[in-house]
Amino acid sequence: MKRPYAALAATLALSLTVLASTAHAADESPKEKCYGVSKAGQNDCAAGKGTSCAGTAEADYQGNAWVLVDKGTCIQIKTPKGVGSLTEQP
Repeated sequence: MKRPYAALAATLALSLTVLASTAHAADESPKEKCYGVSKAGQNDCAAGKGTSCAGTAEADYQGNAWVLVDKGTCIQIKTPKGVGSLTEQP
C-alpha cells in the first residue's frame, strides 16, 4: 500500500519542479530600464542624483528614477507627464 503514495509523491515533486522551472524561465524575459514611470519610493536601484537606491525617488514620475520593465514596453507606459523613456530625463 505504500507504493501508490510514493508514486504520487514523486509525481507531485516532478510537477512542482516543472512548474518552478517554467515560472523561472518566464522571469528571465529581457528587461530594460524605464525612466519617469515610477511613483515616489517605488523605483529600482540607482535613481540618479539625490537618490541612492531602490525606493528613494522623492516624486512621482521622477525623470531620473527608473524601474525594470519588459523590453519593448517602456515607451508604451503612459503617465500624467507623457510616456516612459529609455533615457534619464531632467
